[in-house]
Amino acid sequence: MEIIYSQALVIGGGLAGLRAAIELKERGLDVTVLSLVPPLRSHSSAAMGGVQAALATSCMGARDSVALHFEDTMKGGAYMSDPEVVNCFCNRVIDSVYQLDSWGVPWTRITAGRRVLSDGRVISESFESHGKIAARNFGGTAQWRTCYCSDTTGHNMMRALLRKAAGSGVKIIDRIRALSLISEDNRCYGVTALDLRSGKIRVFTSSTTLIATGGIGRIFKYSTNGSICTGSGQALVLQSPGGTLANMEAVQFHPTALVPSSVLVTEGCRGDGGYLYNSKMERFMEKYSPDKKELASRDIVSRSMILEERIGNAVENTWGNHFWLDIRHLGKEHIDRHLREVSENSICFAGVDPVKDLIPVYPAQHYAMGGIRTDISLSAQNYGIAGLFAAGESACWDLHGFNRLGGNSLGETVVSGELAAEGMCENFSNNGYTPSAAVITKEYKRQCERLVKLEEKAGSNGVTFSKLTFDLRSVMSRYAGVFRNEEGLKLAKKELGRILEKVDGAVVSKNFYSMSPEIENALECRGMILLAMTVVEGALARKESRGCHNRDDYPDMAEEYQKRTLTRWNNDTQSVMIDYEDVSLHV
Repeated sequence: MEIIYSQALVIGGGLAGLRAAIELKERGLDVTVLSLVPPLRSHSSAAMGGVQAALATSCMGARDSVALHFEDTMKGGAYMSDPEVVNCFCNRVIDSVYQLDSWGVPWTRITAGRRVLSDGRVISESFESHGKIAARNFGGTAQWRTCYCSDTTGHNMMRALLRKAAGSGVKIIDRIRALSLISEDNRCYGVTALDLRSGKIRVFTSSTTLIATGGIGRIFKYSTNGSICTGSGQALVLQSPGGTLANMEAVQFHPTALVPSSVLVTEGCRGDGGYLYNSKMERFMEKYSPDKKELASRDIVSRSMILEERIGNAVENTWGNHFWLDIRHLGKEHIDRHLREVSENSICFAGVDPVKDLIPVYPAQHYAMGGIRTDISLSAQNYGIAGLFAAGESACWDLHGFNRLGGNSLGETVVSGELAAEGMCENFSNNGYTPSAAVITKEYKRQCERLVKLEEKAGSNGVTFSKLTFDLRSVMSRYAGVFRNEEGLKLAKKELGRILEKVDGAVVSKNFYSMSPEIENALECRGMILLAMTVVEGALARKESRGCHNRDDYPDMAEEYQKRTLTRWNNDTQSVMIDYEDVSLHV
């Protein structure tokens, strides 16, 4: 048994994990980052649109302020966000943008001179603003404040943070999958992990541990998330004694996912002036949101598209219904400069050139507001597990409430990563206890037995993990999508229960001598099912519509549900336990 000790351990090599690791290293702690994939392949790199920060540098955002950013975030989250967290974020994200600038993020800059907006208005950026960080319009915002790098913002941020981490001496181990938390008396001391190169299980112990493994998108059939976004970190916590998740029913659907691949088409397209059309070539958003039109918040646009589909106004084709996104009028020069990845993805995955063709789009799962419940310091200590922190999409410190404002997630990664590192440093200084050898050995043997069991049953008759995962995703997209109702959610609960019953008897299709995607799927399948059950149970219990949670049978908000949902897994009853905590309305 190989045991590696670090003063601080970070699970996840995306933006939140790297930002935390940099801060931990600069504060003097020995830190190890475990990443499922090489960091540049993390899902953070796929983020396109930009970072919301009230810099007030551009002419269309000259009146912006932290107060306006605060109000937009609270309103976008259906007033279910934690005001203290939102205030903290809106203030700190400004410094983060300038810090990233100094670390080499190539923000798009303001060019002084004449500019023509998508609606035909002519504006002029002042020469005093020339060279400052530019901003683009985004849905649900009162001012232009989304800082961006063309439509590859996440990729450019990842490259800058990876260079900084390497220069700081951060130790990164990739191609490794965390299997379980090592805990004793409701305190986390690291993880067991599978080395995907050697197939061996390794033990990583630490005085303080951070989970930054991204979202849960791949529990849905249609998602803009990468294949690695299976909620692995959330599942680790849910299956650990005392582990608590929050607001799991709050799942955001992005209105413009490319059909049929569900690859993201950034909100920047609509922010720059793109239009949405139905099958009759009508700009249907004008009737659902006359003021904002295409730039209404994501939940409103997604709901509007489904409502249009219900009255027969969706475009039909072999791959399923869709709508049209039109950015042709923006021109080739603008598209090549500001939306080049959209252009490349449209050509590669849909065979259309947005310079001259319409882009087929349809809502798909995009983001999870729910996650590992933490306090404002990103610590899970008050929610069941001491010594554990979470950041980025894995966490629910309740910045986003029940519907994330577009552009707030990229900013959250770096702000929450830095804050988590600050809390971890304090936690490290207060933690002098290490787990017993018996605890480590017991957890190591349990994970070894999982692999042995898989190998012994490989190739035998039985349902495969791949089939169970396919069924799970189909159930979630069918019954827990943009619109939900009691009948569908009860069916989903029943189907998920049947799928869970089959997990212990499931097999991989053939004998294995090294790691493969099928083996990885087998190891994460149970956790994915449990996460899906938390989404369904939370949605079934919340008899109202709020933010991105929409019930056909309960279309209005109910004051009694202005509370945060807490979910835990009861291993004895094999069921999800639901509880609530009050949401503060004051800073």
